[in-house]
Amino acid sequence: MLTLLALFSVTAIAAAGNGRGFGDDIDWKLLADTDIAASDLTMVVIHKSWCGACKSLGPQVAADPKIKELSAKFTMVNVIDDEEPEGDARFAGDGGYIPRVFFYSKGKLLDSVTSGNDQYKYYFSSAEAVASAMEKAAAQ
Repeated sequence: MLTLLALFSVTAIAAAGNGRGFGDDIDWKLLADTDIAASDLTMVVIHKSWCGACKSLGPQVAADPKIKELSAKFTMVNVIDDEEPEGDARFAGDGGYIPRVFFYSKGKLLDSVTSGNDQYKYYFSSAEAVASAMEKAAAQ
């Protein structure tokens, strides 16, 4: 019983920390634990702990009530630092810049849901832009 309680505690603590600056009150999943192909809608945020733009976007996302509300429609995946899979074209997009935010439906990239910046399609610099993209993805 003690072992089960300890395992539950470790799991609960790990789950609570999946926000990594993007809001612990959002039900973030780890990429390793997510089957994107099985999820109706998935939002994947790829960021780095040392990135200034990521550090700016994270608190905006965390504080945005619209994103919190919309997140219930998505499997929300938070990928940081070395968790980013190397060589996986699904997460490369149009470059290696960060942060990158991707939207998928049943594992298929919704390539029409972008930031609107032709040079950096998956770079979102504000919570408002992320929320708008979430609305667009949910409407497809």
